[in-house]
Formats: sequence, structure tokens, C-alpha cells
Amino acid sequence: MNKKKEKRRFIILCLAPAVILFTVFMVYPTINVFLMSTLKWGGFSDEKTFVGLNNFLILFKDMNFIRAFQNTIFVIVIVTIFTLALAIIFASILVREKLKGQNFFRVIFYIPNILSIVVIGAIFSAIYDPSANGLLNSFLGLFMGKDWQGIPYLGNQSIVMYSIAFALIWQAIGYYMVMYMASMSSIPAHYYEAAELDGCGKIKQFFTITLPLVWSNIRTTLTFFVISTINLSFLLVQVMTTGGPDGASRVLLFYLYDQAYNNASYGYGMAIGAITFIFSFLLSAVINKVTEREEYEF
Repeated sequence: MNKKKEKRRFIILCLAPAVILFTVFMVYPTINVFLMSTLKWGGFSDEKTFVGLNNFLILFKDMNFIRAFQNTIFVIVIVTIFTLALAIIFASILVREKLKGQNFFRVIFYIPNILSIVVIGAIFSAIYDPSANGLLNSFLGLFMGKDWQGIPYLGNQSIVMYSIAFALIWQAIGYYMVMYMASMSSIPAHYYEAAELDGCGKIKQFFTITLPLVWSNIRTTLTFFVISTINLSFLLVQVMTTGGPDGASRVLLFYLYDQAYNNASYGYGMAIGAITFIFSFLLSAVINKVTEREEYEF
């Protein structure tokens, strides 16, 4: 009996620091966001007025919020699909095919991930420079002729979100490619050898062997990637466009920041934060349910 108590006490002591830190830095701030979302408060004064759910009622009628929400969903869908698809394909090629300079390609693909988001924003601002001297416009000018005026990639409401999405894809591919390469490298080679003897081509091997055996890793990274995309899209928008042109590139977290700190509507901003939290939580649950399948072991 004493041994059981000692064991229980030891477990509690080991878990206590992590639980305390998680409560202080995660649970309490999250609860505080929901509490502040019920207030009318500028954020820098002592005047706080309880308004209940009024902030949320205003929020769902706010076209700027709805547009920011649509932009966030657009970024999540486009960036997730292209990033993970390309990362899986590149990982499979580098693991399965005998290419010269494989380590070089691994380093090149991974470099964008070690750059800060500010540096990435500066790089793509130069690439998207609307003048004819911009990197992308200069390249297109070689084919378009002398009268080529260039495209304002970050100044055109129709394409600004595509431009930001491309930068996010470029930044993330290498990280996930390396993760998938680690999983694919552990798959026994005789599985592929047996498949070749049965007449399976490379593409069929990819869908019948590689994907099923790394599916658990893909599920885990998918949830993580969706949450990180919500965060990184705010940082990139803040650096590259500050929500412009005319609010066309606003995403949820940018609109939260703009309302809370630039518009002195802290309670309203926290209501946006609460909606973002709920949306992220529900989206993660849906992804886990949709991608659930029987795991294959080797």
C-alpha cells in the first residue's frame, strides 16, 4: 500500500511542473480571452463595461470579419493541399529514386524553414515588386516586351491572397518533406521489391505501400500544419501587406490585432480571438475524424 502511495506521489510530483506551466500559460489565457470577449474595453483604461454576447452579435454582421474569415479558410485550404501534396511527392522521390546530390536537395528545400517570417516577407516583397524591376516582373518582361508594366501582385485584390499563399507554401514544404522522408526511409525495401515482382509500377507502389504506411504521420502533421498556417498567415500579412489593399488580405488574427491594438477595441478583438479558437478546435476535430482509418504496421 505504501509503495502505491509513493508511486502516486512520485507521478504527481513529476507531472506537477508541466501541469502548472500549462495552466498558467495556456488554460488561464484561453479562459481570459473568453472573459474579455464579453467586455467593451479599450485595452488601456480601467473602464470596462460588461456587454455579454453583444460583441459576437456585432461580429457576425461585420463584413470585414466575414471577409477575414473567408481569407483564412482560403489560405488553410490552398496552402495545406499544395504544401502537403508537394512535400509527400518530393519526399517519395528523394527516398525512392537514386538521385545525385540528394543531401543537397534536402538542404535546399529545408532552408526556407529556418528563415524568420520577416525575412521571408522581405524576400517575397522583392519578388512581387510591382515595378518592372521586380524579380518576377523582370522575368515576365523578357517574354512580354518593352511595354510590359508589371503586375501589382500585392496591390491587386484579386491575386493578393494567392501571392501570400505561395509564400507560405514555399516556406513550409521543406520542413514537412524532411518529416515524411524520415517515415518513408523506415519502410522495409522488400515491400517494394515484392510489389515490383507482382508487376506494380512506381505510382501504384506509392499509393498502395508508401501512403498507407506513413498515413499516421500525415494525420499528425496535417492537424499541426492547419493550426500553424492560421498563425503564420497573420505574420506574413503583417509584414507584406498590413491587410491591404483595402482589406483584401486580412485574415482572422490580423483583424484581431487590428481591432484590439489599432482600433482600441480590445473586447471586440478578444471576441475574434474566441471565434478563432473555437474554429481551430472544431477544424482539428473534423480533420482527425475525416482522416481516421486503420493503421498499417510493418
